[in-house]
Amino acid sequence: MITPIEKVIDLGDGRSITIETGKLAKQADGSVVVKMGNTYLLATVVSAKDATPGTDFMPLSVEYREKFSAVGRFPGGFMKREARPSDNEILVCRLVDRALRPLFPEDYHADTFVTINLISGDKEDLPDALAGLAASAALAVSDIPFNGPISECRVARVEGELILNPTRTQLAAADMEVVVGATMENILMVEGEMEEVSEAEMLEAMKFAHDAIKVQCQAQIELAEAVGATTKREYCHEENDQELFDHIKAATYDKVYEVAKAGLPKHERAEKFAAIKEEYVAANYTEEDEIPSGLIGKYYHDVEKEAVRRCVLDERVRLDGRKTDEIRPIWSEVDYLPGPHGSSIFTRGETQALATVTLGTKLDEKLVDDVLNRTTERFLLHYNFPPFSTGDARASRGTSRREIGHGNLAFRALKDMLPEDYPYTVRIMSDILESNGSSSMATVCAGTLALMDAGVPIKKPVTGIAMGLITDSEKFAVLSDILGDEDHLGDMDFKVTGTRDGITATQMDIKVDGLPYEVLEQALLQAREGRLHIMDKIEETMTEPRADLKPHAPRMEKITIPKDMIGAVIGPGGKIIQEIQATTESTVTIEEDGDFGQVSISADNADSINAALAKIKGIVAVPEVGEVYKGKVKSIVPFGAFVEIMPGKDGLLHISEIEWKRLEKVEDALKEGEEVEVKLIEVDQRSGKLKLSRKVLLPRPERKPKN
Repeated sequence: MITPIEKVIDLGDGRSITIETGKLAKQADGSVVVKMGNTYLLATVVSAKDATPGTDFMPLSVEYREKFSAVGRFPGGFMKREARPSDNEILVCRLVDRALRPLFPEDYHADTFVTINLISGDKEDLPDALAGLAASAALAVSDIPFNGPISECRVARVEGELILNPTRTQLAAADMEVVVGATMENILMVEGEMEEVSEAEMLEAMKFAHDAIKVQCQAQIELAEAVGATTKREYCHEENDQELFDHIKAATYDKVYEVAKAGLPKHERAEKFAAIKEEYVAANYTEEDEIPSGLIGKYYHDVEKEAVRRCVLDERVRLDGRKTDEIRPIWSEVDYLPGPHGSSIFTRGETQALATVTLGTKLDEKLVDDVLNRTTERFLLHYNFPPFSTGDARASRGTSRREIGHGNLAFRALKDMLPEDYPYTVRIMSDILESNGSSSMATVCAGTLALMDAGVPIKKPVTGIAMGLITDSEKFAVLSDILGDEDHLGDMDFKVTGTRDGITATQMDIKVDGLPYEVLEQALLQAREGRLHIMDKIEETMTEPRADLKPHAPRMEKITIPKDMIGAVIGPGGKIIQEIQATTESTVTIEEDGDFGQVSISADNADSINAALAKIKGIVAVPEVGEVYKGKVKSIVPFGAFVEIMPGKDGLLHISEIEWKRLEKVEDALKEGEEVEVKLIEVDQRSGKLKLSRKVLLPRPERKPKN
């Protein structure tokens, strides 16, 4: 029996996290099992000994997978085997990747694979908040160069109290939840959603998380020491030429600086930057020379980065000529497309989103069948980023992880603005038509406008903004509404969404060490000013949802019926509900809600809805003694006729109750299929059978006087 090495982290509330190594997956460069309650994550990391020639970036791959066997379930579908990763698994991959990637040495370019598997789980202890800790711990016990450790945790606020790594039940009652990734010294990544909280409240949650992360990082340091993994492997993945760098900088820096402060449009600026590089190569190399194109490209990029950053820090001039807190010109439009149920265009500078809204019924809900989450979603947001949006000549090969991540951020920003009892299934689709700067935040703004154009009664409009940061050891500049280049060359990408009253979602990636909370606070406050400016702009286009749906949008009515009447509406084998839908050209769905059934009826016109409503109300209505009904003769028997007075409710019209005169045969007065008015005169208390009379509604003949 192998005795693993363990470190236990006390969470202070009776729960603990255990990191175990030395027992599983020992041929990996590093492997750990992180345990919390019944939740076990196996994390492994393997890195190639050498880099692929010509690689000048960190080829990191993070995979997170949840095994159905972890909770004793079979995978759905025909194959009964885990297939492509779910959206949730992809989102967890991104959380881990964003925290790990900045901490590998800049000159380390070996293919590195981090794999995290949920091998045991339960419905309460959520594994996604442990994935970052597991990945970092696997790196800590390996010989792979890494400037960590890091850890991640979730913080939720429930009834005003901050809770570390809340259970699923606690999370459902939270008004704020954020996942924070950090080292001992610095926060690296933040992502979460909130119910209109203030900037100060969000900072408080981040500090709370960081305090817990410091303890988890210390445990990893002690674990690495215990296994003797403090010495990392030697490597040489770059060949540098300082003389060449100095020559390139001397020849190009001033020219690059002039372009950087010229305030040119994106493509013109890119062309001029490229021309400077081409001019340098042409001036210093002939066709016969062996041109070190890889090093020239790398060093020229470094010169470009330094020039752009110095221009911002020293002159407060940005690439497109704006001030640091200035938002690019905005225009928007609604009702652009006649086909969708709602549509909008939102354009901010060189970023443009076209959003559409589709309204559907319960049948259109998305079925979620993840390992730990089996539910349905009635609000969907899909984000598409085609190559033409940035002028790239390449094919689109399916939905990328980036698209899933950006769409999820916009989804979290907007989802709580829909009324809880809204009967429709709602889908927003955002197509990015131009991109230079945050298209996810453009999606939030376009989505808000499209929802209002569709007549969806959202609680409040939501807008979003992406903030950037450029800093050195002495100066810093917080940038509002960042460009794509400012994101690439800067030190922070901080996206914030919210209403006029508070923040609804956030996503932050920090690429620099030692960022004080005071700078984060300034970024948040500057972001609020930007959000409110954008709010003013979209409200010039539309201030509130339309009072009614578009004419071609599906109409919907909801009624509540007793639970014991659900079966009567559905009928044997669904016969009755299918007949209602076929004859009224409507869609009817029913779901249980406690002691009641919620019936939703949708159709393209009011007549169909009213017809379906009448049929359903007829089924669930309780016949009342003394009421007069217009019924149909369903069948005739020797002793009377059975008359349907409500859908599915027949009563006996005895032969003696048809007319005042004596009848020999029922057929002398009635025919099958004939409509007849009858009065309910009695309901048998034991059998529930209905007794009807027609003659009481007819004039009673006068009695002939006796001789």
